[in-house]
Amino acid sequence: MSAPPRLFDRALHRRRLDRAAAGFAGADFLQRRAALDLVERLEAIMRDFPVAVDLSARRGAFREALAGSDAAARVGLLIEAELSPAMLAGRAGPRLVADEERLPFAPASLDLAVGAFGLHWTNDVVGALIQVRRALKPDGLLLAAFLGGSTLTELRQALTQAEDELWGGAGSRVSPFADSRDAAGLLQRAGFALPVADVDRVSVRYDHPLKLFADLRQMGETNVLAERHPRALTRALIARAGEIYAERFAGPDGRIPATFEIVTLTGWAPHESQPRPLKPGSAKMRLADALGTIEHPLPRN
Repeated sequence: MSAPPRLFDRALHRRRLDRAAAGFAGADFLQRRAALDLVERLEAIMRDFPVAVDLSARRGAFREALAGSDAAARVGLLIEAELSPAMLAGRAGPRLVADEERLPFAPASLDLAVGAFGLHWTNDVVGALIQVRRALKPDGLLLAAFLGGSTLTELRQALTQAEDELWGGAGSRVSPFADSRDAAGLLQRAGFALPVADVDRVSVRYDHPLKLFADLRQMGETNVLAERHPRALTRALIARAGEIYAERFAGPDGRIPATFEIVTLTGWAPHESQPRPLKPGSAKMRLADALGTIEHPLPRN
């Protein structure tokens, strides 16, 4: 089997996260939003999770959200795992430097795996999900959030037009994100049961595109494509992209929107107790009888 294409420079991604760690709290609004959403979903599941791991823990938003929820009593050991050592520094609790592409957990050792904003930086999303599924015990739960395809669509369009105008062509400046329509299929391909995917679209408004650039840097969410654009961003390009951004997208108050599409996945490691679809032809009642209607045969040709 051939190896998946190398889309992202994982070493560079770790360095960007290390750099962002000190000021991460100044731009962690998306991480906190995703963490609160994951905890709300967990609150609705009335069962215990003795051993859990928070993949892509960053500065601990999920642990903090969980601490103030009804689900806290049902989660036992919570291990915070993170690619960046700097993100884990300075706080107590079980912590582990780990790469989402090479998880160190033994098979069937976890009851719960959660994670926010790590999957969209993996070179093989399905492969990463397979590793999580194998690490989960039968009937173990995965809750994960990642950025979807509409993320930063305004910035992508502005940069593309600016490059085309100034340099006569455009390259990749914003990392690609998975199409949200394919999200549940990713879980199915990884062998998860009862897959569910849904989307939360968030529009964040900025006074200027430079503030958006600053936030992305503080989040550690800047471009780490393995084959990055050969030409660095210049002041002229950034200035023209800012003008296009404002011309095309600014509201009446002059502020510009930035779209973030948060895709949340829910999946279970397979277990014999889980509901399964009936085999074709195994129904014990005709649909017409169940609906209380009369069945009319189709005319023959």
